[in-house]
Amino acid sequence: MTFDTTTLLILLAILALALLAALVLRSARRTPGVERRPPSESRYVASRERPYMKPPAADGPRGNGVADEVAAAATDVAGEVLGVVPRRAPPGPADDLSRLKGVGPKFVARLNELGIVRYDQLAGLNANEAAHLDERMGPFQGRLARDRLIEQADYLARGDAEGFEEKFGKLGG
Repeated sequence: MTFDTTTLLILLAILALALLAALVLRSARRTPGVERRPPSESRYVASRERPYMKPPAADGPRGNGVADEVAAAATDVAGEVLGVVPRRAPPGPADDLSRLKGVGPKFVARLNELGIVRYDQLAGLNANEAAHLDERMGPFQGRLARDRLIEQADYLARGDAEGFEEKFGKLGG
């Protein structure tokens, strides 16, 4: 069986359409831990739900745009593949992350850029989420595990300063 150029292009077009349909249908399903809003409430809070998306302008159009839907579909698919569930920033004030041993102002700034502002966010990371965060840490890659920051954050999230000091030394800050 021989394929000419036209037949090959038609097969590629069919494959592309099938892939696009699969992504659209997959995004319509609810992913555990991800809150779906009806179209009337589709204004995303950029810093908490999807930090890579800019919130719509106050005077701009409202509703689900194509870019919003594609970004949501990509997040859903990537989350399922990597085992990462997007987390919202917990309510309340940000914690002083510089109290963790080995964390300075530049490290804190990088964590804040990635949406980590509280101890309980770090303490609640599973292995896949920690690995994904570590990949995005830039020059600080590898420090989460080396400095045992998730373990440190767990003590501070529980308010166990004595346990922290027994294991890691005097609390900074």
